[in-house]
Amino acid sequence: MRRVDYMVGNRDFKTMTAGQFMQDDVYFYHVDDKGDRLAEVMTSGGFGSVPVLNQERRLIGIVSEFDLLRAVLEDKSLSMVTAGELMTPNPITVEPDTPAMDIIRLLEEKHLIRLPVVDADGKLKGVVARRDILEGYLKATKPLHGF
Repeated sequence: MRRVDYMVGNRDFKTMTAGQFMQDDVYFYHVDDKGDRLAEVMTSGGFGSVPVLNQERRLIGIVSEFDLLRAVLEDKSLSMVTAGELMTPNPITVEPDTPAMDIIRLLEEKHLIRLPVVDADGKLKGVVARRDILEGYLKATKPLHGF
């Protein structure tokens, strides 16, 4: 769920944060999960990456569609490779209080589609995507119509 889903116009978009945009119901995996399982959830869920967590729920990596495709290109069977082998370790993240404008800059500079949101201990709190920010902008700037 995202708080922005319940927001109704007339807000200063620039004061909004990752915690308001992020999706907090996120699929996540562990280093031993197989690549075919990750590919199935990404294709059926319509998202291009999944976070990889350790046992303490701290983010340790991310597996993207590119990582899976690279394995296929290298003639590896996705059912034989693990998230730990595929993942990009130490991914770029934001915290729940990261301002919207900083998120946009980071997404643009790094050419990313989504970012994991972690707390100060590195524990996954959610994921914020470009689409979430755009939807938040539209809702925040939509004029309120009263009775």
